[in-house]
Amino acid sequence: MRTIYLLFALVVISSCSKKGIITMNVLEPSVVRVHPSIKRFGVINRTLPAQKTKPLDDLEKLLTLEGINMDKEGAEASITALQNELAGDRFNLVFIEKNDLKTLGAGVFPNSLPLQTVSQLCQTYQVDAILSLEFFDTDTKLAVNVANTTISTPLGNVPGIVHNATLNTLVKTGWRIYDPMGSLVIMDECHLDRSFVSHSQGVNPMEAVKALVNRKEVVTRLGRESGTIYANRLLPYWTRVSRDYYIRGNNALKIATRKARAGNWDGAAEIWKNESSNSDPKIAGRAAYNYAIIHEINGDLDSAMKWAQKAYEDYNVKLALKYTRILRSRMARAQALEQ
Repeated sequence: MRTIYLLFALVVISSCSKKGIITMNVLEPSVVRVHPSIKRFGVINRTLPAQKTKPLDDLEKLLTLEGINMDKEGAEASITALQNELAGDRFNLVFIEKNDLKTLGAGVFPNSLPLQTVSQLCQTYQVDAILSLEFFDTDTKLAVNVANTTISTPLGNVPGIVHNATLNTLVKTGWRIYDPMGSLVIMDECHLDRSFVSHSQGVNPMEAVKALVNRKEVVTRLGRESGTIYANRLLPYWTRVSRDYYIRGNNALKIATRKARAGNWDGAAEIWKNESSNSDPKIAGRAAYNYAIIHEINGDLDSAMKWAQKAYEDYNVKLALKYTRILRSRMARAQALEQ
């Protein structure tokens, strides 16, 4: 089993308890389990900008002019961010330009690609699976209101009004992975929403809207975020976990606790290993359990399981039984990381 080293471990001690808490970062397998045989993705962009058909007032027309090609560029930013995030040793990505696959998603998933189409794409472009941006849709809501204000003039402050504009931009993306060899053609389907609210002021409604942050830049940024977020569903990730451990029992365990608090894990481990042979079964069990945790911190899950089982089987440390279940789950996920 590959050794998975932890970034760091942090000890939290409660002065009135026999137990403390160690927190550590561990590497978890990706949210979407991609079969090891899938090395090359064909990436397609099926999106077409939806046509806005509702009547527009003058302010909305201003936004519309400013947002020409906005969805198109946002979708392209999503694809680019996804490709950049996945670039590396695990996957090779091939962009496939196929206009006949495009569809007006309008914020909902279109009909899925038929298995025959997926298989043909994979064969033609020598890829193992298809990763598709199925839709990219932008929804904007503009609100303008009037508020009282004070205007400074050479003659002093005079009452006035100011126009406040608020623009809520919502970007909706839909992603699918098609696997022609899987039991289900659609390996994964994910809908992501990203939003941004901008505010501005002006002496009249038109000036207030003009002062809003560039909407195209916002949509492009939200598109990049969506591409990055989806790509990370396919990659291992770090998460923080906590473990209870014993800080009391005899003077040696107290010394080991101080060493752990000071970051001297080797010193603490040496004491716990020695105390696992203590003639007092309570002390020996606690030390064996703590020694198991040290092995997990060092990435040796097999040895951690061995010592956790010893703590429970030989010394009836109830906490160790719970820990063996945690370790079994971690070992299964670690095997997934090997694939």
